[in-house]
Amino acid sequence: MNMHTAPQPDLAAWRIRLASMAAAAAGDDGAHDASHLERVWRSADTLLGHHPEADALVVMAASYLHDLVNLEKDDPDRAQASRRSALLARTLLLEAGFPPDRLDAVAHAIEAHSFSAAIVPTTIEAQIVQDADRLDALGAVGLARMFSISGRMRRALAHPTDPLAENRALDDRAYTLDHIVLKLAKLPEMMQTAAGRNLANERLGKLLVFRREFAAEWLGAANTVAN
Repeated sequence: MNMHTAPQPDLAAWRIRLASMAAAAAGDDGAHDASHLERVWRSADTLLGHHPEADALVVMAASYLHDLVNLEKDDPDRAQASRRSALLARTLLLEAGFPPDRLDAVAHAIEAHSFSAAIVPTTIEAQIVQDADRLDALGAVGLARMFSISGRMRRALAHPTDPLAENRALDDRAYTLDHIVLKLAKLPEMMQTAAGRNLANERLGKLLVFRREFAAEWLGAANTVAN
């Protein structure tokens, strides 16, 4: 009997336990806190509705535990964070009595969620978790997370005179607004599921509208000062 035909454990009970494990490991990064984990699980749960063949417990565990080890964007070991999270998740789940036949699937979903790790998700569970995590980088909440992370990195909001990069190269290491086009705009086409892609395109549209409105205000303020 494989994990897809085995009796499902109590998901509601496991959700409480997994959320507690994740909260105990959470740091002070507002973009990767317990609220982020809840949103990732809710998005993953939505995507599960389109994929009844997926194992919900595996998706839930990976959603809550994918950021157990969270390294800053500029940390030289950033690409190793998801692998370290997967290893720690194995230990915590074994101690908690998690079904051992599901551990490999959870570990793969955690490892493959990371953009910087560049690991291809080979299971539907890993694809759902990756999509759900990336959806949280888009839309209104994604926008707030983007500025929160850039604030921690001490990056400027935007280029002082060319916020839309019309006459310069994009550089999101220097200017936060550039990140929308340089990385976030590419996420919809990278989604693994059709439902994830549709949601990503919808949320990206909000970011692109914001980008134009931000630039109009930014340049208007600059012109006011100049005059």
